[in-house]
Amino acid sequence: MRRLAYLKPLLNFLAIGLLITTLSRIILFFIFKERVIQTENYWHIFPIGLRMDLILLCYLSLLPLVLLTFVPNTYRKYSNKFLGFYCILFLFLILFMELATPDFIHQYDTRPNRIFLDYLIYPREVVGMLLKSYLVSIIITFIILGLALYFAIKKAPKLFHAPESGFKYRLILFPFVLFFVFFGARSSLTSKRPINASNAVFSTDQLTNCLGLNSFYTVAFAAYSLKNEGNTKMYGKMDADEATARVKKYMDVAPSDYTDADLPFLHIQNPDSLREQPYNLVIFLQESLGAEYVGALGGKPLTPEFDKLTKEGLLFTNLYCTGTRSVRGIEAVVTGFLPSPSESVVKLGNSQQGFFTLADALKRKGYQTSFIYGGMANFDNMASFFNGNGFEDIIDQEDFDSDGAKYAFKGTWGYSDEDLAVKANNYFKSKGNKPFFSLMFSTSNHEPFEFPAGRIALYDKKPATVNNAMKYADFAIGKFFELAKKEAYFKNTIFIVIADHNTRTYGNNLVPVNKFHIPALIIGPQVPQGKKYSKLSSQIDIPPTLLAMIGAQFETPMVGRNLAKLPEATTGRSIMQFNDINAFRVGNQVIIMQPNLEPLQFELKNDTVFVPVKVDPELARDALAHVITAGNLYKDGKYKLRDPKAKR
Repeated sequence: MRRLAYLKPLLNFLAIGLLITTLSRIILFFIFKERVIQTENYWHIFPIGLRMDLILLCYLSLLPLVLLTFVPNTYRKYSNKFLGFYCILFLFLILFMELATPDFIHQYDTRPNRIFLDYLIYPREVVGMLLKSYLVSIIITFIILGLALYFAIKKAPKLFHAPESGFKYRLILFPFVLFFVFFGARSSLTSKRPINASNAVFSTDQLTNCLGLNSFYTVAFAAYSLKNEGNTKMYGKMDADEATARVKKYMDVAPSDYTDADLPFLHIQNPDSLREQPYNLVIFLQESLGAEYVGALGGKPLTPEFDKLTKEGLLFTNLYCTGTRSVRGIEAVVTGFLPSPSESVVKLGNSQQGFFTLADALKRKGYQTSFIYGGMANFDNMASFFNGNGFEDIIDQEDFDSDGAKYAFKGTWGYSDEDLAVKANNYFKSKGNKPFFSLMFSTSNHEPFEFPAGRIALYDKKPATVNNAMKYADFAIGKFFELAKKEAYFKNTIFIVIADHNTRTYGNNLVPVNKFHIPALIIGPQVPQGKKYSKLSSQIDIPPTLLAMIGAQFETPMVGRNLAKLPEATTGRSIMQFNDINAFRVGNQVIIMQPNLEPLQFELKNDTVFVPVKVDPELARDALAHVITAGNLYKDGKYKLRDPKAKR
């Protein structure tokens, strides 16, 4: 055994790493026990977790093994210093990620993933939110990390320094030790592919599945996957022509209306009625306003202003967002682009210029285009995307700061929603008779839920809650329309109030469909008043519906449908992306696609009751086609309008 003493740092690293991840998994199990035990064979999270933890730790052990084997004894003190630093660094990162996991799961219903990385890019807003919403957790985390680091540094020589040993003996043992480390990292000798997160899937509850992983792995894999931003192969392969044909089946476009063979979805969209002076268009995008908070949709009584406005417009009662992030909502509402496992096109490199948006289409018709936001427009790369794709004026927090006006409130995420309403109304007044398009984006309904006092009768006793923030957001909606109705532009403008996504998206199903249900209300001239559209629909159907209401003919590559003219016999459809899981729903049938797994099909008795049924291969192919098409359009740069200088 003395001859094996040189492996002590490696064995200690493995043992401590397993201790951290296993204890964390046990704690997470008890935190979420009520949810997890509803899953049959839930105890699988522990053997699966042990396997996934060993994979991670064995990968991290390869470099220490090489150093322990090949560094001569004369240089041992230098290699020991590096080994101590290396082992402490990665154990510290593993511990940090596990400590951050409970709060992340509470918010996003999964282990830290790409969203965790996204937030690292915007420290000012995120740190402000964390300090106000998670201060106790932060204090506990830093205390534990500080104590762990203190003892790790103190005990490093004992734990991670290797004694001198025979060089020849180390060389003889190396192939055998390498075999065990390699086997641990691959976790299989027969599989052609390394084990990945899909091997942790054993139930239809994605939270239970993700407890079988560890958070260092999920974040590291998210970082690794950034290089595959247009990759859709995780769900399967399909010829581009077949994918295009299958997507076109779901579009309400005549073959003769397609206009460019090189841009497969570019087509003419005719207006519901042609106008000599087309209407203005204003999209008031609401942060996190899920249907469960909207009284008019059967939710909590938090939206009296919105509910009153439903008598003046067209309310969509069965509308579903495409994702769980603001950039996904912007992608759907502003571009009509299909959701995919990749990041939203708002943040992807190849879509920063020449990518279709409503702003680009309307700008070509002589509209002045703008984005108005109480926060910083560079958050989530919005400013870059908007600048390159048709938005002329970008008005954000810096403009509020510098214009000398007196505003109601400025919080962690920027100026309040009522300040946004005032700013936008003044801006629209200044346009006179010039046609305009604007995207307004609210901020108040976001943790830490800050808003000016005295505006609403609190729903919860504690002010800073999601329910009170919802009620304040509703107050600001009412204020905006109160201001707009006094102005001349109101009579010549189509308005839509629509959510980007819901708040926390969680549930026992692989895709919690009920948490994708959002409100949308269109108000404007010739818009039916007090009417409801109850057919199943998707966020990507909203932009073509809006364009048709404006009163002008457009050329567009959008695959969504004009709901105002959709034949009654056509079955409704929605598409939802939940982390790396895609749901394709037609009527009450939903196809669930998970990375590297066969698709599943369920019949929805309602938004929370899923009944497994036999997979319809045609429906599954249609679901795959929509994801493949999104990847192809992005990768090939074909989701755009033609160059205005090109000959028609």
